Amino acid sequence: MKTKTAVYFSLLIVLLSSCASATGSKSANALLPDSKAEVRQTIEQVNNYWQEANPKPGWAFWDVAAYHTGNMEAYKVTKNEDYRKYSEAWAEKNDWKGAKSDNKENWKYSYGENDNHVLFGDWQICFQTYIDLYSFDEEKDERKIARAKEVMEYQMSTPNNDYWWWADGLYMVMPVMTKLHKVTGNKQYLEKLHEYLSYANSIMYDAEEGLYYRDGKYVYPKHKSANGKKDFWARGDGWVFAGLAKVLQDLPKNDAHRKEYEQRFKDMAVAIARSQQPEGYWTRSILDPAHAPGPETSGTAFFTYGMLWGINNGLLDKKEYLPVAAKGYDYLTKVALQPNGKVGYVQPIGERAIPGQVVDIKSTSGFGVGAFLLAASEMYRCLD
Repeated sequence: MKTKTAVYFSLLIVLLSSCASATGSKSANALLPDSKAEVRQTIEQVNNYWQEANPKPGWAFWDVAAYHTGNMEAYKVTKNEDYRKYSEAWAEKNDWKGAKSDNKENWKYSYGENDNHVLFGDWQICFQTYIDLYSFDEEKDERKIARAKEVMEYQMSTPNNDYWWWADGLYMVMPVMTKLHKVTGNKQYLEKLHEYLSYANSIMYDAEEGLYYRDGKYVYPKHKSANGKKDFWARGDGWVFAGLAKVLQDLPKNDAHRKEYEQRFKDMAVAIARSQQPEGYWTRSILDPAHAPGPETSGTAFFTYGMLWGINNGLLDKKEYLPVAAKGYDYLTKVALQPNGKVGYVQPIGERAIPGQVVDIKSTSGFGVGAFLLAASEMYRCLD
């Protein structure tokens, strides 16, 4: 039988635990912005800074194209025509193409930064923005999506299914498939989406953890983090989580594989939420914070976007996940965002968490800004 003292302390521990839990939840929700106007101001601060600092349209490769996917969301919520025109000028500069080779015999999908790597997903992400711009166009100028259809229809005509062999590629191209289905009605886009994703799952997905390795090179135990753990790269899983959100946005409700995608999205949300750092960010190696410690913005922004999208669209429980998203957004706006509108702590171009790599307040890049804009745009919708 317990003594009165033991019972007292047991009750005290339960009471203190309940209070701590309630306080933690309250403090997390208190991190939400005060109003939609505040979020819009943040979007404009960040996007205006980036566009003024980068007035010339860049190439159509992934690093620039990923920014434009965020710019499109910023345009959707603000209706700022300067944002649409900025992406339109970029698309025109690139002839509404990715890699520009017209000789199909030379088309490749291995890594490559030249015009022959037409089938490599890093050259196909630009199609997301081209399709969005086509959708905004009242006249529906087919020129804007002609190359996207040509490339993806050719790709789907081949017997190959191993086009998406790295995690980033799932963000780059999965939404292209659902967007093209939405504007063309061609069901093959959805069939091939599932076929290609199934291959990617077979080489990169860890069902035990609910996370994706960046590619086959990093699968445990062949590769380990600095402390012998599974090494899941934050931006890599961020690409996948955000990509699934974008796919589900456009996927028909009656698609044969929708439940499968929804469950994968939910499983990832569980894994991502439990690896968030107390300060709101995610470290570069998700399950080994000591591998490459400190804040990182691009992965954090993609995770925050995905959480908010899931909440806004009824796939994630608001009570459980809004505190996670709120803490992520608070980091993005209070630490990563600088007074002049620059977004810092973006890990440079790469494919893994690198011990000792400097990622600081000066570290920025277009794809990180694009991810920030995705998160902020979804926060704007969350406050409806």
